[in-house]
Amino acid sequence: MNQLDMLRQQIDQVDRQLVALFAQRMALTQQVGAYKLAHHIPVLDQAREQEVLQAKGALVEEPLRPAVTTLYQTIMALSRRQQRDYIGERADNPGLRRYLEARSQVRPPVAHPRVVYQGVAGAYSEQACLHCFPPDTTLTGLSQFEDCFLALRDGQADYAVLPIENSSTGAIRQIYDLLSQYAFFIVGETTVKVEHCLMAPPGATLDTITHVYSHEQGLFQCEHYLNRHPHWHPVPQADTAGSAQMVAACGDVTKAAICSARAAQMYGLEILARGINHNSHNTTRFVVVSPRLELRAGADKISTMFVLPHQSGSLHEVLTIFALRGLNVVKLESRPLPGRSWEYCFFLEFNGSLEEDVTAQVLHELAQTTGDFRILGSFPSNLTGQGV
Repeated sequence: MNQLDMLRQQIDQVDRQLVALFAQRMALTQQVGAYKLAHHIPVLDQAREQEVLQAKGALVEEPLRPAVTTLYQTIMALSRRQQRDYIGERADNPGLRRYLEARSQVRPPVAHPRVVYQGVAGAYSEQACLHCFPPDTTLTGLSQFEDCFLALRDGQADYAVLPIENSSTGAIRQIYDLLSQYAFFIVGETTVKVEHCLMAPPGATLDTITHVYSHEQGLFQCEHYLNRHPHWHPVPQADTAGSAQMVAACGDVTKAAICSARAAQMYGLEILARGINHNSHNTTRFVVVSPRLELRAGADKISTMFVLPHQSGSLHEVLTIFALRGLNVVKLESRPLPGRSWEYCFFLEFNGSLEEDVTAQVLHELAQTTGDFRILGSFPSNLTGQGV
């Protein structure tokens, strides 16, 4: 037996002791749960947990102290979960009730849907719609993101296709805020490669331009190019294609727009420069939003939303749920809660199916651990930009 095998044997012996001691500890924490149940004491005692973490960290010297703290954060998260199951704390979570109600009203994908998007013809959002639906689908562009949610609410549309994040500029905060406001579901996703072009009316040149119009995201994504022309004045607009439409309508050679090559062709503008976004791999992810839950074939991604208190370890406890189940978290985004200082709404996506038993366990544990919990939907992962 070589030295490595001997060391591994010693580690195995220590691990057997650790597992036995862990089982003993969990038996004791269950007794604590019984006491809390009998005396109507909540599971979480934040002050007590902080005392425990500091005390355990003090038992070792650096550099092991942070590792011991992390170890006990995980152990205490498991203890809390055990006690919550025993006590039944948050067993009747409103978020789970809403999800079960939505599942009872689940619908199949709409055969000939009415689809809305923000913008006008030629927008990247319209291109995303064409990725997601057949070419004969009825597509309608609306002025604002919230108009799309209102159309779903009022039964004027079956789906909305909306941009949720960009590989260069990150999350599109308005969409996350609207998802938290409206009780709708994500049922699909796609991506669109963004190649911004500078376009202007016939006869315009780089020297005639004084003002450049686009959505604020488009201007930001082309900031490096615009900085090379300091005499130009960037002007934010509601959307990129609408900027192209406006520039075409006025016919003024001092005005230019930043949009897709398709928009230039649609509105009769000349392209003065192509690919002016500083990230050549610039991609926008779009989600398909539905007023009803759908369980589509091949769904392997789940989107959730929840609120966490501004206290140490709250997010760690949530992430521990996925680590212990071997599930991959693919997206985590936070938004501040209006009127509630230092509290945040989190949007978390992970790989999994709502049809799997492990997912039901994870959702139950999330409902126990978080506040204002919601399941935003399940859908097939599609980050290749192909049709869905």
